[in-house]
Amino acid sequence: IIFSCSALTFLAPMPGKIEIKTPSESEIATAKGWPIWEKEVSEFPWQYDEQETCYLLAGDVEVISLNSNQAPVWFGAGQMVTFPAGLKCKWRVIAPVRKHYKFG
Repeated sequence: IIFSCSALTFLAPMPGKIEIKTPSESEIATAKGWPIWEKEVSEFPWQYDEQETCYLLAGDVEVISLNSNQAPVWFGAGQMVTFPAGLKCKWRVIAPVRKHYKFG
């Protein structure tokens, strides 16, 4: 993203990439202690002010980054996803979501 102010031009830092993985048994055990969030089929914009890691118990989701070069990502039950701080995106909940989540 480029910003320009009279003669001063600078690049705003791009957020990191969304990371999706199959978690280890240890990571799943840790995630089970995190709060739970649920969402019905829907679409909505979202911004991450800090990093979020989540473990999906149910659902299917597509996330479209609005401020990075990353292609849309799809993930579902059994996957662990990390969203970088600074990410602006659109969530498409394709099947109802139930996830454990942690910020920071």
